[in-house]
Amino acid sequence: MKEFVFLKVLDRFQGVFIKLGCDYVMMRRILQVKFTMDGCRVPTIMNRASRSRGQSGTDDRNVFLRSLWIYLIMGMMLVPFVLMKQNYMYQMSIAAGILMFLVMTSMISDFSSVLLDIRDRMIISTKPVDKRTINFARTLHIINYLLILTGTLAGPSLIAGLFSHGIVFFIVYLLEIVLMDILVLVITALLYLLILNFFDGERLKDMINYFQIALSIAIVIGYQLEGHAFSLINFHAHFHQAWWQFLIPPFWFGATFAWLMSGQATFSLILLSAFALVIPLLLFAIYIRLMPVFERQLQKLSSHATKAVQKRYIGLKVLAGIATGKDQERSFFRFAALMMARERDFKLRVYPSLGFSVILPFIIILDSALSHGLIVLEASKWFLSIYLSGVVIPTVMLMLKNSANYGGAWIYQVTPIQDYTALYKGTIKAALLRLFAPIYVVQSVIYVAIFGFRIIPDLVVVLLSMWLYAVITFRVSRQVLPFSEPFSAAQQATRWSTLPLIMLIMVFALVHYLSTLVTYGVYIYGVVLLILNLVVWKIGFRVVARTAKGEVA
Repeated sequence: MKEFVFLKVLDRFQGVFIKLGCDYVMMRRILQVKFTMDGCRVPTIMNRASRSRGQSGTDDRNVFLRSLWIYLIMGMMLVPFVLMKQNYMYQMSIAAGILMFLVMTSMISDFSSVLLDIRDRMIISTKPVDKRTINFARTLHIINYLLILTGTLAGPSLIAGLFSHGIVFFIVYLLEIVLMDILVLVITALLYLLILNFFDGERLKDMINYFQIALSIAIVIGYQLEGHAFSLINFHAHFHQAWWQFLIPPFWFGATFAWLMSGQATFSLILLSAFALVIPLLLFAIYIRLMPVFERQLQKLSSHATKAVQKRYIGLKVLAGIATGKDQERSFFRFAALMMARERDFKLRVYPSLGFSVILPFIIILDSALSHGLIVLEASKWFLSIYLSGVVIPTVMLMLKNSANYGGAWIYQVTPIQDYTALYKGTIKAALLRLFAPIYVVQSVIYVAIFGFRIIPDLVVVLLSMWLYAVITFRVSRQVLPFSEPFSAAQQATRWSTLPLIMLIMVFALVHYLSTLVTYGVYIYGVVLLILNLVVWKIGFRVVARTAKGEVA
């Protein structure tokens, strides 16, 4: 079996793991198997994707590793902050904030499914393997990818810092990246453990998904709060301490540079720097002690509360009857809604995006209110920021192709269905009504309270735009039958495919803004969108249906 660099590095610390009560030899073998399996590309149903590229059904390159180029590009935004030499507290706190934002969002969207995976317990625990060893293997598996991720994100700024500030800066920055990864992983795991301690069964799975939304919102708010804190001090070298800044980790890492690189040995900066070192290590020690508890609590994820699930979807038939037309479309609507409700992996990947779509519009109007006042905000056209609620739509449309039970997609081939139009229409309607519509309704009520009843026609226009945008997003993406591919097939696609699609939202917002400059322009634009929706939703799926049918056949 292939030897991995990460395992060779671990070998130098095997004594530490042995003292922590871990069977190092067994843990190393488990990690070696995990890394080997990660390198094997899981073929999609009937290997359609591989055949389309002229490749065989297997590929020894890791899909995650092949998607790192987008993180490298994103990491370039850190370089200007690192190259500054005016205020280490400012530049490195902002850089750390951006880095933690990107890593944390990736953690809760991509790695939570690994952290909460109970297959290790079901498969390996039946063998004579210590539970602590299994937990260490799971944790190190995630840490390996977090290090690769943050190394790619911070790589350009690390190199820039080495040449601009010297070797001391480089070493401090590298150590803080490691501490940052530990902090992100442990905070996420301990918060999940807190939820696992109070809930079980299906209720637990729902609470985890709601927690992901809350955590996503907290990350965005914390990032904004950091920026406003620096705007208050006007970017000067003298840092005006406030108690709440001890609660925001990017300040810890920024203070370390201000202390070691600028020589600002104030009590507050030294204490913040101590937090950067002590808190991650302390939390990691607590996490190690709680590993057996975490493992036991994870078993709750395998329990089911079917009665509660059945109660929850009593109104599904009614909603399907209102939103759909033909019987086939109604059946597929109910099927897709149930799949999205019961697929834990689907929710683990999509729900963080729901959190961002909830908070992003309000972040925009909050900045405007703080800058110009509430009265100016009410009379402005900042209500168009509600278009940002649509950022969840590309993620949802791309994820609709995937399922943990993708092997069951053979059912599409044996059903006596000649036209797949109803399948796609029912699935997209279910996704919009289940995931996007509740968010938009709540946001619309709040926006009306802020901007007044004058924006109601505009809100209708935005809704029509999002309905049209959903179909466009689905059409420009690769047409695959819903829930017919593994989630690994979407790992690379979701890295870059959503970016140009999100830019399309800005195009809709721009056209909407231009329509407000013309008398009755909003109403005219609304009628045009209504006609386009009627046409697109009627004929827009026919080509897709035939293409998908041909692929499956």
